[in-house]
Amino acid sequence: MFGFVMIILCHFLNAQDVRHTVLLDKDWKFTKGDFPEASAAGFDDHAWESVSVPHDWAIYGPFDEMNDLQEVAITQNMEQKASLKTGRTGGLPYVGVGWYRTSFSVSDFKPDQRRVSLLFDGAMSEARVYVNGQEAIFWPNGYNSFHVDVTDFLNADGQNNTLAVRLENREQSSRWYPGAGLYRNVHLIVSNAIHVPVWGTYLTTPFVSDDYASVQLETTLANVPEGADVRVETVILDESKQVVASKINVQKINHGQPFVQNFIVDHPALWSPESPVLYQAESKVYFQDQLVDEYTTRFGIRDIKYIADKGFFLNGQHRKFQGVCNHHDLGPLGAAVNTATLRRQLVLLKDMGCDAIRTAHNMPAPELVELCDEMGFMMMIEPFDEWDRAKCKNGYHRFFDEWAEKDMVNMLRNYRNNPCVVMWSIGNEVPTQCSPDGYQVAKFLQDICHREDPTRPVTCGMDQVSCVLKNGFAAMLDIPGFNYRVHRYQEAYEKLPQNLVLGSETSSTVSSRGVYKFPVEKKANATYDDHQSSSYDFEYCSWSNLPDEDFAMADDQEWSMGQFVWTGFDYLGEPSPYDTNGWPNHSSMFGIIDLASIPKDRFYLYRSIWNTNEETLHVLPHWNWEGKEGDTVPVFVYTNHPSAELFVNGKSYGKQHKNNSTVQNRYRLMWMDVIYEPGEVKVVAFDAKGNAVADKIVKTAGKPYQLELVADRTEISADGKDLAYITVRVVDKDGILCPNDQRLIHFFADGAGKYKASANGDPTCLDLFHLPQMHAFNGQLTVIAQASESKGILKLEAKAKGLKAASLEIDVK
Repeated sequence: MFGFVMIILCHFLNAQDVRHTVLLDKDWKFTKGDFPEASAAGFDDHAWESVSVPHDWAIYGPFDEMNDLQEVAITQNMEQKASLKTGRTGGLPYVGVGWYRTSFSVSDFKPDQRRVSLLFDGAMSEARVYVNGQEAIFWPNGYNSFHVDVTDFLNADGQNNTLAVRLENREQSSRWYPGAGLYRNVHLIVSNAIHVPVWGTYLTTPFVSDDYASVQLETTLANVPEGADVRVETVILDESKQVVASKINVQKINHGQPFVQNFIVDHPALWSPESPVLYQAESKVYFQDQLVDEYTTRFGIRDIKYIADKGFFLNGQHRKFQGVCNHHDLGPLGAAVNTATLRRQLVLLKDMGCDAIRTAHNMPAPELVELCDEMGFMMMIEPFDEWDRAKCKNGYHRFFDEWAEKDMVNMLRNYRNNPCVVMWSIGNEVPTQCSPDGYQVAKFLQDICHREDPTRPVTCGMDQVSCVLKNGFAAMLDIPGFNYRVHRYQEAYEKLPQNLVLGSETSSTVSSRGVYKFPVEKKANATYDDHQSSSYDFEYCSWSNLPDEDFAMADDQEWSMGQFVWTGFDYLGEPSPYDTNGWPNHSSMFGIIDLASIPKDRFYLYRSIWNTNEETLHVLPHWNWEGKEGDTVPVFVYTNHPSAELFVNGKSYGKQHKNNSTVQNRYRLMWMDVIYEPGEVKVVAFDAKGNAVADKIVKTAGKPYQLELVADRTEISADGKDLAYITVRVVDKDGILCPNDQRLIHFFADGAGKYKASANGDPTCLDLFHLPQMHAFNGQLTVIAQASESKGILKLEAKAKGLKAASLEIDVK
């Protein structure tokens, strides 16, 4: 009972407030393995591990190819014959049962006057939640948020309530690393008997113009006596907290109908990726002249339209999606959600010019959606990778018939007030798409979206173009979304009634940061003895293509709505093309940014096209090719300038102009005949008038001399959760990156924080993320430092054999 007694006071609520929400993040007990008796209040958990939530039990490894071996044929990758897959779920031990326990108290608890709910942002997976030994809810989908009213399970005095959660991940239940455990936040919500339930408001903007916008707020109220009068007072505040509209209304609540209020906001500031302005509606609910609840709804004012033959319009402006798909894992942190890491990812994507995120292939963490609201990213939110037909032996198909509508409703009600969400997806490459009656399942899911939120269209990521064009599946959707198959967009546009095509998943180009293979040529499914892929960005999967083809489609066809690239970041699992006999490769190579959050060369290709506000001039490869003197080493330049001239040690290799001779020449400058000699590569870029406007120099590095540390932030918050990302570089005496250095680096942290994790972006590296050491990968890696809850200075030091050490200080405030 020690663990139970020690945490009684940690989750404590003041029942005098009309509404109170507490984050249940600290003082949990955890164990791997199945202990059915652990649901009981009196169970002795003192020997269990003490953890904080969010928590991912599997990210600590060890990596092992025997973890979740899968002998399968991946049909969406056009495989016809089953083969043994290694690393498909990251080579991490996510399979099995785990238990979590904590406790909470509610002061002055009166069950006839107060209601208490638990809200789980996600629990991986097949969650069974027990309160004081009684099962309160079962929720199988590990990605979805769910909630349950636990009032009737609490002790009579509201004190010392035991919360226990059993989670189970089955083998062959995922195609990528799903994470394990209470990997998202858990909330305790206390309200009055009459209250706004979880996700109980629905706010829309039926009319939007520069002069004014109409705002409609529907508020659901629980436990109001039939026919009783309720008064709701709502004010709408702008970003400076000034009241821009208000209403006081009295209505009778009959048959559970929502309480409806309408407002006019004059001269609204419209939400967009370039100007993500947010408002909030603050409502007070009165019953019999007593304040019974307060509820805040954050929203944005914006107008979205999808017009046949023309495409997507935001606030009346035509635009193409410059989006990426992302899985939910956060690299070395695993699936355990962290707001600082999500923000770091979005900062990098924003710099690249990305303006949209597809949550592939699952419901996102609420923190991501909130950040997309705040930072200006449009979202396609997607719930399923499987419907009623299996991709994985123990996948979601086991639950689809009973749970699909419940999962859809939770997702839609959770995120339909977020202005960043501009469309819903109902699935990804589902085998059902080729069934003769597959459109009926799609219509079932699309109808749920239309019922719960008629303001946004519905798409689906379809990869079997011939099937869906023939059987009516694609024609039934609001927006036809195609995964790859860019060469068939024109055909789809001409055959489908929507006269629109969205690149719901594109490219699948593979590359390893800082790895370059020769000869340089376009290749599908290229494999090498070192299990890496070339960063010349010329290698792709059998089902996909190079980025340039998707750029051209978006540029040339008005009806082509843009794209969501697979993927923004590398992720754990799916190590194509090394998923068959490829161990130790255990992470993807699709990412534009690697698992260590370091941009690959391809980042700058996208940036040169998508980021129109800043200059891009990037040169590849590095210039340390000992042993290749006299050999050909092609040089590529990614730039937003139309032409450039290349010099090697002062010798000109001529001026290149972007042109239409090939689709690659349209977007890249390429010198294929450069002869390697150590020294200096210089590129001079020219504008459209032929004026030299920028230059970039890449030098041959000398011998490794010292370590260099560069932090993304010099100040972080003293909240015990904030993180600093520090790039570690091996450099020569002049500070030039040593691009071939792979040595082991050790880390030491003290003061107001600690070492959290590190990663190097090498998909073949089996170093454990949580240990304070990591091999460099081509001269670089990333270390993550975590703030304490006390203010002060966090000091990080890096040491490696044969190199001068480096240290830095971060202010924890």
